[in-house]
Amino acid sequence: MKLNTFKILVFACLFAFNFNLKAQVNWTNDGDSYFKLENNQLVTYTLPNQVVKTVISKKQLTPAGQTEPLNISHFSFSTDQQKVLLFTNTVKVWRLNTKGDYWVFNFKTNTLKQIGKTLPPSSLMFAKFSPDGKSIAYVSNNNLYSEDYASESIKPLTTDGTVSLINGTFDWAYEEEFSCRDGFRWSPDSKSIAYWQIDASKIKKFYMINNTDAIYSELIPLEYPKVGETPSACKVGVVNISDAKTTWMDVPGDPSQHYLVRMEFIPASNTLLIQQLNRKQNESILYTADALNGKTKKIQEESDDAWVDLFQLGNPYAVDYTNNFSFSDDNKSILWASEKDGWRHLYQVSLEGKSEVLITNGDYDVIDLKHINTKEGYVYYLASPDNATQKYLYRTKLNGKGKNELLSPESLKGTHDYSFSTNGKYAYHTFSNHYTPYSREFITVSNQEALTEEESIVKKLKTIEKEPTTEFFTVTTADNVTMDGWMVKPTNFDPTKKYPVVFYVYSEPAGATVVDAYNVGRNRNYKGNMADDGYIYISLDNRGTPAPKGREWRKSIYRKIGVININDQAMAAQEILKWDFVDPERVAVWGHSGGGSATLNLMFRYPEIYKTGISLAAVANQLTYDNIYQERYMGLPQENMEDFINGSPMTYAKNLEGNLLYIHGTGDDNVHYQNAEILVNELIKYNKQFQFMPYPNRSHSIREGEGTSEHLSTLYTNYLKLNCPPGGI
Repeated sequence: MKLNTFKILVFACLFAFNFNLKAQVNWTNDGDSYFKLENNQLVTYTLPNQVVKTVISKKQLTPAGQTEPLNISHFSFSTDQQKVLLFTNTVKVWRLNTKGDYWVFNFKTNTLKQIGKTLPPSSLMFAKFSPDGKSIAYVSNNNLYSEDYASESIKPLTTDGTVSLINGTFDWAYEEEFSCRDGFRWSPDSKSIAYWQIDASKIKKFYMINNTDAIYSELIPLEYPKVGETPSACKVGVVNISDAKTTWMDVPGDPSQHYLVRMEFIPASNTLLIQQLNRKQNESILYTADALNGKTKKIQEESDDAWVDLFQLGNPYAVDYTNNFSFSDDNKSILWASEKDGWRHLYQVSLEGKSEVLITNGDYDVIDLKHINTKEGYVYYLASPDNATQKYLYRTKLNGKGKNELLSPESLKGTHDYSFSTNGKYAYHTFSNHYTPYSREFITVSNQEALTEEESIVKKLKTIEKEPTTEFFTVTTADNVTMDGWMVKPTNFDPTKKYPVVFYVYSEPAGATVVDAYNVGRNRNYKGNMADDGYIYISLDNRGTPAPKGREWRKSIYRKIGVININDQAMAAQEILKWDFVDPERVAVWGHSGGGSATLNLMFRYPEIYKTGISLAAVANQLTYDNIYQERYMGLPQENMEDFINGSPMTYAKNLEGNLLYIHGTGDDNVHYQNAEILVNELIKYNKQFQFMPYPNRSHSIREGEGTSEHLSTLYTNYLKLNCPPGGI
């Protein structure tokens, strides 16, 4: 399963492994400055000298009649940056705080006023200015609205929105699995808005139960499409602002058997570009659509024997994230990522029917696209041809005739990220590795050097580096699979002694655990220091994890989740148990979400290896998880039910021999609590003794509620120490 909330921690059905510090900067239009919220004020810093200027003061952010400034969570600008939208009083929607109130500050008139005042408090979503800056559009209660800034007149553009008919935003599954949240786009001429409509009316409701907040229990319904169930129907419409009439785009295919995962106006046109995936997600088609009459034209398609990856740019867990297309060549083409040659590469795909151009080339994966400089003819991207645990900045020519040119300093071995200024002159650079804390600097792109010597990461490296405690290694299994791993050895390690080993697993396609980043070897659930207490702590990335090792590595897990990843982990553990300093009688494994599922499978299928397991929020039966994630990686259960059975931990529960602690939140809307009861039933059936801890009303991250984190870490640590005692012998 995959992970998705509490984004230091969880992705969708698993545990979060996004160790990279995302380089997010709000650049000004000219690219020479950036905006920042500081002490309830909005300021700019102008490069290269970091000259600071307050552009909206506390007083200016204080509404009339109030004494305190607005508590701003997020801000965004009109195209001319003369007005700014301020997001406050935010409310969580599944994963992120995407509902709230919006205010507009006008720099020209020095005025602050709230928008959407007649709508329910904290109900507005994804407010954004029209390109001409005269109007603001937003979603409230699953309907789309436009508000004239000058007159404050609010106009409903849709009126049929309900809990299950969703305009301008998405249902649970689309948000969780495609990172789709903001579901509308202004036309370049500000006269219309294109939007998604999701019809989840035929999706069965899954009911969670709240037993603690009242004397009588409360049922909490959620439209949740389980694997094998027909997806929500989806279509794209363009609504005219003047008369609120919608023209629906004529995208071919059954709307309940396809997904529309990306949509945007081609700049300076009335034409939409739409990406469609079939239900199995192994076929992708790009359509152009005439916003005036809805007629569509296919311009590109590709397929894969497993699945077609939805290449996401930037940070999918940011509140304002939109997975837009990357236009180039005066908007006549887009940059497109594909694995068609066995590696993830960038291609230039023409919107006018010309042949596509391979831009990057070689036996390596493009990890992320960072910047397109059409003036100089370069594209900048992250890659790591020689070490799959790291990330570096590269560039090459947009015409496909350039070399793969490394730009990150060669002395900084580890994980890099960059946020480029609008003009491509500057970039905000972050760096970390397993012994260097996250460090930041602003650089000049042309020479990759810090703007000042004081903030130069290279210059101050010796003073910020820590003593390495994590070792990276590779292990080759009897099946000739070579896996990356990291290990933290006990403090004052004595190679003549034998120590217990604790394996941390995730193992599924949604996340990799072996990345060269700071604190990668820290166990957030352990109370104390594992190394000081005398544990060896190890994590391994098996086949099927999204490491930049090529398509074959990543997609070998197709229809084999719970099989190939489990076999790889166990075979690697067998090799590790041959090490002289490892005690084969004290072997533990733990994981969260997909890692929780892996923990169960390893305990049940390889009891001769794993003696103790701690599993959190696991999918015990793959048929209980959502259709988008599970069908992408496993196919349809109507066609290959045996694969779902073979990969599910409950199938092997009767084989439990060791010590098992199972933990789940009863309010988990991602991996439902029913998995816990399914698993418990199987273990009871075969008289398998175990320990079980449900956390009332906690979600997938198991972090809400007073005392929860402290209780969980105490439980985790006590159980591990009792059943897998620390220390060398």
